[in-house]
Amino acid sequence: MSVVAERPVVPAESRSVRWWRRPWVGPLALVAVAFVVVSVPRYLTLDPALSLVPPAAGFAPHFPMLVAHVLFGSVAILSCCFQVWPAFRRRYPVAHRWIGRAYVFAGVLPAAVMAMVIGAVSPFGPVARVSNVLLGLVWFGCTVAGWRAGRARRFGDHRKWMVRSFVLTVSTVTNRVWAVVASVVLGPQLETTFGGNEQYLMSTIGGLTTWLGWVVPLILAQLWLERRPAKRVRAGVRSGVSA
Repeated sequence: MSVVAERPVVPAESRSVRWWRRPWVGPLALVAVAFVVVSVPRYLTLDPALSLVPPAAGFAPHFPMLVAHVLFGSVAILSCCFQVWPAFRRRYPVAHRWIGRAYVFAGVLPAAVMAMVIGAVSPFGPVARVSNVLLGLVWFGCTVAGWRAGRARRFGDHRKWMVRSFVLTVSTVTNRVWAVVASVVLGPQLETTFGGNEQYLMSTIGGLTTWLGWVVPLILAQLWLERRPAKRVRAGVRSGVSA
């Protein structure tokens, strides 16, 4: 007769994991810092001529709100590096909570509101406008849901919602990657597919990159979240004693 012994599943967060077992932490922080260092200074000058985003015709607050979005977004992208670092969360829970508040209230929420407003008047066409507004709504909603779950001590839900919030935060980086890919693929087709119409080309590139930049990471994050619980249960069950 065989007896199957079920051992308690030890949460992954409680296990001691060496830093080199999390090889993504360092590169993530490096990319976040580099992105902020490269992107933010031009907006600190408050000179609209240096902006990478063309002004929205007939909407005077566009540039001030864009600057605010960039600054609040920088707080979000830098603070999220600490929030997704397992060792930091485990060793410094108080700092995790305070940085989390900064991430939510001085980062994501104001940045998402600004994103919805300036996204609605995006110069990159209607497809990009819909994407930007929807991204702002989903980003705002996931973050609020994560914060409320944490306040209610539903830490499993808190983690899931904040993973979604995190990938939406860093989608501003993946957006740039897709922009390069789309420009390389579609740029040579200006005189053929787009009939020499640069505005049509830019709207197409803008529409593709804005959607791919956040939808693809969000889908991948959801697939990862759905795979993790089953993996942990399998790891926690062992065949023990046979007689």
